Amino acid sequence: MFFALAFLSLLIERLVGYPNWLFRRIGHPVTWIGSLIALLDRKWNREGDSFSRRKVLGVVALVVFLGVTALLAWVLQSILLALPLGLLIVAVLGASLPAQKSLEQHVEAVALALERDGIEGGRRAVSMIVGRDPQRLDEAAVCRAAIESLAENFSDGIVAPSLWLGLLGLAGGAGYKATNTADSMIGHRSARHEAFGWASARLDDLVNLPASRLTGLLFITAALFVRGASPRNGFRAIFRDARHHRSPNAGWPEAAMAGALGFALAGPRSYGGQMIEARFMGEGGRRDLNAADIRQALKLARIADAMLIGLFGVLVLIIAL
Repeated sequence: MFFALAFLSLLIERLVGYPNWLFRRIGHPVTWIGSLIALLDRKWNREGDSFSRRKVLGVVALVVFLGVTALLAWVLQSILLALPLGLLIVAVLGASLPAQKSLEQHVEAVALALERDGIEGGRRAVSMIVGRDPQRLDEAAVCRAAIESLAENFSDGIVAPSLWLGLLGLAGGAGYKATNTADSMIGHRSARHEAFGWASARLDDLVNLPASRLTGLLFITAALFVRGASPRNGFRAIFRDARHHRSPNAGWPEAAMAGALGFALAGPRSYGGQMIEARFMGEGGRRDLNAADIRQALKLARIADAMLIGLFGVLVLIIAL
């Protein structure tokens, strides 16, 4: 049943996304979860407390917002599944968790901005999806940032929530989303959040591990259907470069996409005026990227997305038989 839930949720979100009018009226599950996380951060993450106390309170906060989110989702799912067409209703709710349509729109907006408004337009568009200093980016760096965001967010914004939906139902999908939202809000190695966000960051690394590996395999397989792409080079890039990424998970999808398409992604970048040294994913690949390369990466991601939906569909059929 849960594989069917993941399949239907992905299909619904792929077709209609999360409507803007609905977001304006009631927000989004991520904004609701984020409000609870922000409240706990204000109340429990006090600068006067010791490092160890803030670390313990961060663990407690994780248990609270993760428990509240998963429990509410489980209760709602239990009630709705007892109704006629209950699975379809739950799937509509589950469709709010993956972000296929919005990710594609945000990344494509960067390509459109570069084509219409040049480098300044590209910088404005890419600043909506990455945290780098936009004024330090040339055209190639804007394109790399957009493609890296596509690869990483395909894993933690599409594959991971659908995978946890398929394994644990609405509670699993919502619980994953709570963990991932917490990591983006308090999982930074900053003076304020290094202790309080430690547990959230570590749990996010753990729950994203299977999805990042699956995403790498999806990109490599999708490369079979993209002209000029190389599944073999995607495999080579994963085993050569993924382990050098600062994240234990983001290196897999980024290296797979870089290798498969012949790009060089990642590398040094600037955040808040501070340069971060990092190795390139897809070493030896092209660095002089342009808007057409963003569209090539989007094509690979769309095929991988179709494969993901098909994978859950096949699992449903296998279990039904």
